[in-house]
Amino acid sequence: MTPKLSISIVHHQGLQMLHDCLRSIYENTTDLGFDFEVIVVDNVSTDGAVDMMAKEFAQVQVIRNTERHGFGHNQNTGIKACKGEYIFVYNDDTLLHKNALRILCDFLDQNPQVGLVGPRLVNADGSLQMSCYKFPAPARYIWENLLLSAAFPDSTIFGDYRSWQHDTVREVDFVIGAAMLVRRAVIEQVGLFDERFFMYAEETDWQIRIKKAGWHIKLCPDSVVTHLGGQSSEGTKDRQFCEFNTSAVKLIQKHYGAFGTLVQRLAMIFGSIIRISIWSLVFVIKPAKRQNAEKNIKTWIRLLKWWCGFGPHEGLSSL
Repeated sequence: MTPKLSISIVHHQGLQMLHDCLRSIYENTTDLGFDFEVIVVDNVSTDGAVDMMAKEFAQVQVIRNTERHGFGHNQNTGIKACKGEYIFVYNDDTLLHKNALRILCDFLDQNPQVGLVGPRLVNADGSLQMSCYKFPAPARYIWENLLLSAAFPDSTIFGDYRSWQHDTVREVDFVIGAAMLVRRAVIEQVGLFDERFFMYAEETDWQIRIKKAGWHIKLCPDSVVTHLGGQSSEGTKDRQFCEFNTSAVKLIQKHYGAFGTLVQRLAMIFGSIIRISIWSLVFVIKPAKRQNAEKNIKTWIRLLKWWCGFGPHEGLSSL
C-alpha cells in the first residue's frame, strides 16, 4: 500500500545518534493509524551506520551515496524516493516525542491551506529551542545589526520570534530544517531544494518559494521533537562557520541581487564593530564578566574578518 507519510533522513556520521533517532521514530509511531516509510540517505558515512540499519532497522530504505553531497542534494535524493502524501524532512540529531508525527499529519489534514508545518523543538534538557525565524532581507540585516530587533522583539517592523515561547499555533516565515512536514503537492508546485546551497539556508530559500506560491507555514506546538543540534558536525567548526555565512550571502544574492548583498555586507560589518565595542566596554568595566566578554569579542572579530573578506578560508572574497 502507498504510505500516507514518508520520513526522509540524511546521515553522514554519528552512529549512536542515528540509532537513537530511528528508535524514537518506531517507538513513537506504534499507534499512528496509517502506513509510513523511512528513507535514510547515507552520505558516505564510515561509522557503520549501513550495517547497523541492516541488522536493527531492516524496514528502513537506505540509499547509499558514492560521493559526499550537501544537505539539499541529499534531501532531494530522499524526497524523490518518497511515496507518501506527506513528507517529513528530518535530521538524524533528533528524538521524536509521543504522537509528534500524528499531530503534524492531523494538522495538515485539518488545514488544507498550510503547505508546511514544523513541531516545537526542545533541547536535550527540555528547554525551548528557537526554531522559527523571519526571512532574511536587506532591511532585516539592518534592524538586527542596529540591535533594533533585540530592543523591540514584539514590534511588527523590527521584531522577530525571540520573545515567543513557541506555545501557540502561529503563522511563521520559516522553520529550521531539522524537522518539517510538507505536502507532496507543495513540492510538486515549487520544486525541490536548491542544490546551490551546500549547507544552511536551503530550507529558508525553499520556504520563501513556498510562501510566494501562496501556501501558509505554521508551527504546531503540540508536536514536540528534541533537537540535539549539530552534534554530528563537531570538529568542522571552521567549515560550519564559513558555510553558514556563505549560504547567507547566496540567499540574499538570489532574492535581492547585488544591491541587497551590498547592504547585507555593510550591515554585518557595522554590526560586528558595534558588538566588539560593546563587549570591549564590558571587559573593561565588569571584571566578573571578562571571560564571557573575551569570548564574544573573539566571535565578532571572526565575523568582522569574514565579512571584510579575510577568512577563515576564503571568506567573503570567494564569492
